[in-house]
Amino acid sequence: MNIPFYYILKNFVARKLTAGITIGGIALVVFVFAAVLMMADGIRKTLATTGSEENVVITRKSSTGEITSIIDRPTADLISTLQFVQKDEKGNALMTFDGVTVINAPKKDGGISNLAVRGVSETAMNIRNKITIVKGRMFTFGSRELIVGTALVKTFDEINIGDKIKFGGDEWTIVGEMEAEKSGFESELWCDVQQLQLAFNRDAFSTLTFRKTSDADIETMKMLFAGDKRLNQYEPENERRYFEKQSEAMRMFIQILGITITVIFSVGAMIGAMITMYAAVANRTTEIGTLRALGFGRTSILIAFLIESIITALLGGIIGVGLASLLQFFSISTLNFGSFTELSFNFSMTSSVISGAMIFSLVMGLVGGFMPALKAARMSILSALR
Repeated sequence: MNIPFYYILKNFVARKLTAGITIGGIALVVFVFAAVLMMADGIRKTLATTGSEENVVITRKSSTGEITSIIDRPTADLISTLQFVQKDEKGNALMTFDGVTVINAPKKDGGISNLAVRGVSETAMNIRNKITIVKGRMFTFGSRELIVGTALVKTFDEINIGDKIKFGGDEWTIVGEMEAEKSGFESELWCDVQQLQLAFNRDAFSTLTFRKTSDADIETMKMLFAGDKRLNQYEPENERRYFEKQSEAMRMFIQILGITITVIFSVGAMIGAMITMYAAVANRTTEIGTLRALGFGRTSILIAFLIESIITALLGGIIGVGLASLLQFFSISTLNFGSFTELSFNFSMTSSVISGAMIFSLVMGLVGGFMPALKAARMSILSALR
């Protein structure tokens, strides 16, 4: 015979103070857990939306990122002639020859951090059509001018329109501010790649990015590069996939660190749930004996107390997820392990984050309530009534 559900709810409501404290503790743990997952997903989403599915990026195989990749000019010219590189009306390759370097800049909250400066070709805007100038103007090719991503303006000092930044032995003037649909490009400064090469006395590029033809396939490109002695030390990759890979190390670090902290907190939350349920068992010993005398079995008693514990945990989980959802309105920045430069991103609430947080709270309710429920189920009728 099963115990009526209203009896479980009645006893749950009767313990408002202790239940509220336990719910609050679980909510805090779930909030931290969800925030960690949202942060990791936010980094992945920011870099995964960088670039286009129609673009291909070429890097040196041994490189760990754009900064460590080097492509000499003859090789760049050779790649621009390949059949799977889309051409414009004049027969010119829709390709940008990018140079990437790192500079230092002061942050608004104090300290200094790294910024990525990307030199691009004049065709860059044709193949990266998500870039929009929202303030000022586009930099002039052939001059020492820059445009800055909106994410950097919120985080760094002295990078507004009209400000000058000194690097490469010269002063560069910021003339515009750009948006890139919340992608990683919003955390960069852009300039003329030829001017960047002259400033640092370079004659090579970091990466090549081109718009592929409609019939081109990444795997076919990789096979062609691997079979050509002139190109086998370089590797083509889908632009979005390339930038998404750059987030993997950072995501893994945040998840391991965050989940470790969350597990420590969850132990405290489960102990709190266990104490609450033990107190409920102690205060309702006579009720348990009466229920047993009326014919309710040990399994029914066990399930009833487990349900109480699970309800407590799920309510805490719902509150924790609700609080974590408010983080979507905030953006933060951190050092990207792939490029060693500042990356701004938003917390991302997804269905996987919500389901993961609720499963986590359910586990806390089961673990925290099992032992007290087992104690209640094992009580003999005579000792309980006495």
